[in-house]
Amino acid sequence: MTIKEALEEISKLSSPKEATILLSHILNCDTIYLILNEKKELKKLKKLDEILIKLKQNTPIEYITNKVSFYSQEFFIGEGALIPRPETEILIDEVLKVAKNFETPRIAEIGIGSGIISIILALNLPTAHCLATDISFEAIKIAKINMKKFEVENRIKIFHSSYLDGVAEDFDIIVSNPPYVANNFKLEKKLSHEPQNALFGGEIGDEILKNIIDLSYERKTKYLICEMGYDQKEKIENYLKNRDYEKLDFYKDLAGIDRGFILKL
Repeated sequence: MTIKEALEEISKLSSPKEATILLSHILNCDTIYLILNEKKELKKLKKLDEILIKLKQNTPIEYITNKVSFYSQEFFIGEGALIPRPETEILIDEVLKVAKNFETPRIAEIGIGSGIISIILALNLPTAHCLATDISFEAIKIAKINMKKFEVENRIKIFHSSYLDGVAEDFDIIVSNPPYVANNFKLEKKLSHEPQNALFGGEIGDEILKNIIDLSYERKTKYLICEMGYDQKEKIENYLKNRDYEKLDFYKDLAGIDRGFILKL
């Protein structure tokens, strides 16, 4: 089988763009090499067969290559952590704006996952004190791989914990991209490979978000910045209706969909 034929074979189960990414991964080469050598015979047919099997199982290509691009950086990713979405970059932008109000911002992330949020914050806020928690050992392992890659192991404390259980520190900012999908929501097949505890947020879907809001009040945190579901703006507004806070703002993603909120307590 030639490189051109392999690309055509992968494209039957994926897109031409993804086929290029996957074959480049197999051969450890760039796109230009594939173009210039499309008639070259492939030797790594076993690896190709393995990838074709994974594609038939609807495995996302990020889990196949163990790579994901986020915030102009390349991160390691595995099936123990949620694949980062582009809209989460907006969440980080909002945190960076708020963090400018503090000389040495104390930031806690609830649910570190692959580590992308805390790592980008640490890289962009050299004076920040960052702490993160997660209930998943697998996610923490993946986060630590990325922390080592970006040399921020000594900048971010990680706790295997639910919410901020066992953490006694106070924070200026709590940030989270929590599970916010309702338990009965039918996911597309590719999402079945992602950790379900990072997707489902309860019977209604906003239960974990509400718990984080409660926690922010208990901890007297100055800001809470969260990603949320497209249909949860009104629910968040109603939940805060009879509570004291200084300001509540919502932000949209690039598609104009409500995607998160900034609560100043």
